[in-house]
Amino acid sequence: MTPSARVQAAIEILDLVIAAAGSGGAPADRIVSEWFRTRRFAGSRDRRAVRDLVYTAIRCCGEVPASGRAAMLRLAESDSSLSLLFDGSSYGPEPVKPGETVAAGGIAPEWLEQRLARSEITGEEAQALLERAPLDIRVNALKSGTASPPEGGEQIGIASALRYPHGTRIEDSEAFKAGAIEVQDAGSQLACQAVSVSEGSTVIDLCAGAGGKTLALAARVGERGRVIACDTDRSRLSRLAPRAERAGASAIIETRLLDPRREAEALADLRGCADAVLVDAPCSGTGTWRRNPEARWRLSEGWLADTTGLQSRLLDVAAPLVKEGGALIYVTCSLLDEEGADQIDSFLARHEKWEAQALSPGFGTSRGKGLRLTPFRDGTDGFFIARLIRIC
Repeated sequence: MTPSARVQAAIEILDLVIAAAGSGGAPADRIVSEWFRTRRFAGSRDRRAVRDLVYTAIRCCGEVPASGRAAMLRLAESDSSLSLLFDGSSYGPEPVKPGETVAAGGIAPEWLEQRLARSEITGEEAQALLERAPLDIRVNALKSGTASPPEGGEQIGIASALRYPHGTRIEDSEAFKAGAIEVQDAGSQLACQAVSVSEGSTVIDLCAGAGGKTLALAARVGERGRVIACDTDRSRLSRLAPRAERAGASAIIETRLLDPRREAEALADLRGCADAVLVDAPCSGTGTWRRNPEARWRLSEGWLADTTGLQSRLLDVAAPLVKEGGALIYVTCSLLDEEGADQIDSFLARHEKWEAQALSPGFGTSRGKGLRLTPFRDGTDGFFIARLIRIC
């Protein structure tokens, strides 16, 4: 592909990404992969170059662009060499016309930038949300000694965590195939560390999804422990079983598929039984934009209001499952206070005999009665973490 053809390809893919963001369609990485699947003429260098153009253009647009071309023109404003590729050549984009629409810059749509600012995410903190993320792995204690992590990893202050450069093909390594390592952001590992359970504990992962945190918790409770992984999404939960087998955690983990709004019924036998319950609640994902920058175009104020309501309800579902003296750990990969510190204040106002326990693990900064991790300050995805204790 010529350089101009790569630009045109990126424009076409961006059109699909923008449409999918508005309709709740496939994520950008899947759209990129599918686009190239049907275009075998593109070599590996072409695919890499086009993908970089797509994601760089997404990151430089705040509001949802009017079109892929408008997004690429925004990128071209900061890269004069890119402007020259709008040359009307074969398979390339048409020349730029006077007065053409150019996408707006910024961190996110205006309403969302305002919400972030109210949560004190501005300036460098906000800019860091759109940088490229590194690749972190967790060393699996259940498979200790089976295979060594690939070379090139950097210790990053957590005993279980190593960091690799963006684009490292960890999945091809023997350690990954053997289950000795798992891909997991350091912030996510720190959230599991905050659960603070010992061997033999019973833990409920109420919003387990595909089980990344479930696997980390299984390694902490060991073979004498029990982790109950729950979710309402059958497809996501079904991905846990093969991952658990590879990680040597099948005997520790059990799964429960829950019906939305009937979760308490399915968990009635576990009331007052759990040493800890993790509520890794559905959220806006503002802390994960480094990996999914187009996700900020999918949000709306109405969606956010519905989601904060769901977060509150899940906390109420979790509370009765915790034994006296046990812990409820609330986590979101969001940096908005309404999904973090405000939720904890509301929970404590609704529930007697609960108190927030200070977290001081040497990372993050205090936020309300919890802890905040950010890409800028901590080099991790953005998280809010709070630990609540049921008073005896």
